[in-house]
Amino acid sequence: MTKLQTEASRQSGLIQSLSSWLRQSMQVFIYGVGAWLTLKGEATAGCMIASSIIMGKALAPVQMGISSWKSMIEARGAWSRLDALLSDLDKRETMELPPPQGNLQAEHVSFAVGLVPILRDIHFSLNAGESMGLIGPSGAGKSTLCRLLLGLWRPQHGTVRLDGADIYTWDPQALGPWLGYLSQDVELFSGTVAENIARLGNVDSEKVITAARRAGVHEMILNFPLGYDTPVGEGGAVLSGGQRQRIGLARALYGDPRLVILDEPNANLDEEGEAALVRAFAALKSDGVTVIVVSHKPTLLSGMDKILMLKGGQIALFGPRDAVFAKLMEAQNTQRPEGRVAP
Repeated sequence: MTKLQTEASRQSGLIQSLSSWLRQSMQVFIYGVGAWLTLKGEATAGCMIASSIIMGKALAPVQMGISSWKSMIEARGAWSRLDALLSDLDKRETMELPPPQGNLQAEHVSFAVGLVPILRDIHFSLNAGESMGLIGPSGAGKSTLCRLLLGLWRPQHGTVRLDGADIYTWDPQALGPWLGYLSQDVELFSGTVAENIARLGNVDSEKVITAARRAGVHEMILNFPLGYDTPVGEGGAVLSGGQRQRIGLARALYGDPRLVILDEPNANLDEEGEAALVRAFAALKSDGVTVIVVSHKPTLLSGMDKILMLKGGQIALFGPRDAVFAKLMEAQNTQRPEGRVAP
């Protein structure tokens, strides 16, 4: 892989150097011919300068095309992948299934990007209403696993099942209302607060307010200039990072989701926002919603039923919360140098 990248960079640099040399050589040639014709009285200095400008304009698109060739290749590759994904969506099983209860199983799931493995042999199960904290170092595959559990991506090996059915074969339109997802990078759409919480569908005022209350943002939204009708701007530009995240949480809780996955939901939250998040977890648990939370803060994970720790794309630890935390504490104490007292 490194050898191919080095060869591609070398070829790209060579082509750009040749194009630059060709353009400068042509300019010198034009000036030379123009000067020779001017001395012979067959052209003027203005004609020489005009010819140089015309030649530069003619060669500019060629050089621009060469310099942007890499971007065009990447755009073509992205279009091919997107076309394949959308074509695959059209082939999904469309038979209507009953509303899910939230029983989730990952059966020896593996996923790779190209030749690079991201997840290997991930297997666990959660009963409806159980909660799980997902922890691990950066790059361990936590966000990738979240997308697989939601059926957004298909694993190369293994199956993710929701109530016994392969979640990837569910009709996305039918499954969507039963899922809630908050990604690391919260993306809001140009529209009002209510429209974003309602997932850009028909705004049901009662459901929107219920979701906002469950997320603990009802009072915050009422303080906006137009309340729920406040435009958020493209990408939520008029809101702070914490406000976007809390509205994104309300969007994830909109309706009656049976599986909610939150990826670093406290990344931009203050103490008030974290307290509201903990209350939201308790409400989801009482409603029998299956919850998965990616976080490293003990305050958020203290109410989880189970903990799954990823390391290097594999399961390092999985089990009841107290048992996993006890093993982590034991490992930390073992690694601590002898004679050193823990702070």
